[in-house]
Amino acid sequence: MANKIYENATAALDGLLFDGMTIMAGGFGLCGIPENAIAAIKANGVRDLTVISNNCGVDGFGLGLLLDEKRIKKMISSYVGENKEFERQYLADELELEFNPQGTLAERIRAGGAGIPGFYVKTGVGTLIAKGKPHREFDGETYMMETGLTADLSIIKAWKSDTAGNLIFRKTARNFNPMMATAGKVTVAEVEEVVELGALDPECIHTPGIYVQRIVVGKFEKRIEQRTTRAREDA
Repeated sequence: MANKIYENATAALDGLLFDGMTIMAGGFGLCGIPENAIAAIKANGVRDLTVISNNCGVDGFGLGLLLDEKRIKKMISSYVGENKEFERQYLADELELEFNPQGTLAERIRAGGAGIPGFYVKTGVGTLIAKGKPHREFDGETYMMETGLTADLSIIKAWKSDTAGNLIFRKTARNFNPMMATAGKVTVAEVEEVVELGALDPECIHTPGIYVQRIVVGKFEKRIEQRTTRAREDA
């Protein structure tokens, strides 16, 4: 079995990055994002990226690091409301944006990983996102066609991996990560811990190692996106 473990994110991405490529980046908000891979991509200097991700991080963190340096040419996303620079670039026509309802985005990624080139969905019919898309009636209801999504590279974050790349995600970090692992030509997974083959319960594995080509143990800040607190009543 080929060794999938790499020393760091820079080594794990070696030979995979090129200008104009499409990258899927896992996570929801700042939960379950591949922090180390994003930093390594920034350091590499690659440009004109199309990034498929639920959102684009926040100003100065996550995918926001790439956005701040105008490395991203196009975002295929669902929610982008946490990033002021994203808003500025989009309104200034400096950034292309393909909006998706969140469930549709998830299904487009899943379909791409399953080899499904297109499917019909009702969500979005009659709105701006339906413009130019084929429509068809099923049982008297109108649906529109969406296409599956794939990428040159998927960068994801998991909790544990074994040496074969079988992954377990922890709680809400199991968001877009598992489906993105299936939809990239190459998948790089950064994890908190690597264990020996056989140490993980097969019934608990979320992503089989066949989908994961490279693994790196990362260091994670796990920044909180929105912190809401209140004063103690007895204070």
